[in-house]
Amino acid sequence: MILLDGKLVSSFYKKKLAEEVKEMKARGERAPHLCAILVGEDPASETYVASKVKNCAEVGFDSTLIRLDNSVSEAELISRIESVNINSSIDGIIVQLPLPAHISVQRVTESVSPAKDVDGFHPLNIGRMVQNLPSFLPATPLGILLMLEHYKIETAGKHCVVVGRSNIVGTPASILLARNSSPGNCTVTLCHSRTKNLKSITSNADIIIAAIGKPRYITADMVKEGAIVMDVGINRIQSSETKSGWKLVGDVDFEPVSEKCSMITPVPGGLGLMTIIGLLQNTLKAAKKEVQPVL
Repeated sequence: MILLDGKLVSSFYKKKLAEEVKEMKARGERAPHLCAILVGEDPASETYVASKVKNCAEVGFDSTLIRLDNSVSEAELISRIESVNINSSIDGIIVQLPLPAHISVQRVTESVSPAKDVDGFHPLNIGRMVQNLPSFLPATPLGILLMLEHYKIETAGKHCVVVGRSNIVGTPASILLARNSSPGNCTVTLCHSRTKNLKSITSNADIIIAAIGKPRYITADMVKEGAIVMDVGINRIQSSETKSGWKLVGDVDFEPVSEKCSMITPVPGGLGLMTIIGLLQNTLKAAKKEVQPVL
């Protein structure tokens, strides 16, 4: 079994990004600039945003963090986003999810300029992705592609089963892996919580992408010998094995599944790190004006 090591692969890509930033600066260009907007004080969101800011610094990007109170109105949040949209010194915008219940995620997503939508969530970027046009790809599916590419995993003609249909991971991942590209050219089955006979489907998969948000949901009896398993899940569960009383696990029951599969991503240390690489790559593209979607 080969461990698909997110630490190793993300370090490889961060080195390449840092080298490109140095070259940009040597040409007299400014560094890419990412703006993160954080609403409230959700501990997990605080951790994710801090990690993104830290990774920006590691590759030489500039970053700005805008903090807003949990009681901020939807109109005020959108107004702040629009002010960043017109700020020519900022290349990319991310609005950390989840948002408070009184704010529409859809309206906020659509208020981000498609040319600065480095999360790849804007409907225009999603539509361009479906048509295989230049676009910002959602960061986690992009991270999956980069992991497959780094390990030279052949995907053409393979049966890929994606478990989970979110607009952030599952659905775009299924589209990308079915495209006529490399990685890609898979025969893709998109499953979800209401799929009947899920085990019979996953048991025939050459590649499984687990993104359903349920701890240890994919068990060993759902995986065929030699399959490749990519675990997107990050679930916090109680544990007597740690001082904190909790630990992170994926959507895959790692130990027994790892005994059957040929390759697998760990949690933590897997695709979560590759998601950040996807975000950084999108921000670099935005700074270089490589993606110019127009409403």
